[in-house]
Formats: sequence, C-alpha cells, structure tokens
Amino acid sequence: MSDLKGKRIALIIADKGFRDEEFDIPFQIFKKHGAEVKTASSLPGMAVGKLGMTVTPDILYSDIKPGDYDALVFVGGPGAVQYWNDSRAHKLAKDAYSAGKVVAAICAAPVTLANAGLLNGKRATCFPSDNEHLKAGGATYTARDVEIDGKIVTGNGPQSAEAFALAIEKLLAG
Repeated sequence: MSDLKGKRIALIIADKGFRDEEFDIPFQIFKKHGAEVKTASSLPGMAVGKLGMTVTPDILYSDIKPGDYDALVFVGGPGAVQYWNDSRAHKLAKDAYSAGKVVAAICAAPVTLANAGLLNGKRATCFPSDNEHLKAGGATYTARDVEIDGKIVTGNGPQSAEAFALAIEKLLAG
C-alpha cells in the first residue's frame, strides 16, 4: 500500500453518464491511501452516473488549476464524450501534463487526451469501440487493461478501475 499523504488528485466526471465504478473505485483507493481527492464536473449540483450513483462535485472542472493537483483523472462512461472536443478540457490536460503532473483517463475518456494531442506517439488504451479515435490522435493503441507511458495512464473500462487507480498511485508514490 502506497502512502499518498500530501497528494492532491482531481477526478473529472461528466454531469450525466459517468461510469460509476471508474469513479468510485479510484476515489476509494486514493482516499484510503491518504490522498486529498476532489471531484470536478462541468455543472454544479448533483452528477448522476450511468448506473445511478450520485456525486456532488467539489469544483467545476473549468476552475481547476493544474498546479494545485498532483494528478488529473478523467473518468469514463458514455457521458465522457462531453469532454472529447472541449477546448477547456484539452487545455487543462495539456497544462497539467506540461507541469509534470500525472494525467489519466479511463474507458471513453482517453479520447479527450487524444484529441488534446497528448497521446501522439504514446502507448494508450481505451474502451475497445473508441480505439480508432486514439489512433487518429497518433496513439499506439495497445488494447491492454491499463497502459502507462511516462506520466500518462490510460485504462480500458470498468473492469480495469482498480488496476488503473493503482497505476496512478504508483506514479504518484514513486
């Protein structure tokens, strides 16, 4: 078990249709290991997951300052498409990466990183039906459960949520 005390992590979810496990499993792991975890979304008020989980975000994703966090994690699910072509989400991811932060995305969310230009020349994975988007963004699609390339972590879906969280934790603790 890694010690994440002093680490700050932002989990970015869709206001509707985030994947419950891809949020909850990493959230619980990060909190259990001592990280300060904030939830961000595009709208204030309650966000609703694909399977019915409800979360009240702490902050709007557009108010995140990358320098305040050690990792930014884009949560997948069908709602994640709202960030695919969102220039503010792209800028946030690029600024965090440029600042040396861990940038992670799971399921459909890696497409946001691909569209932001962060996966060009990188190994990455995502929900299988979205792999062409990663390839179009210059990524080498690996189809693995979890892929780590430098400070970028990608996961392929809900079954990988724990391994995805542990990969992020390993980078933060290292």
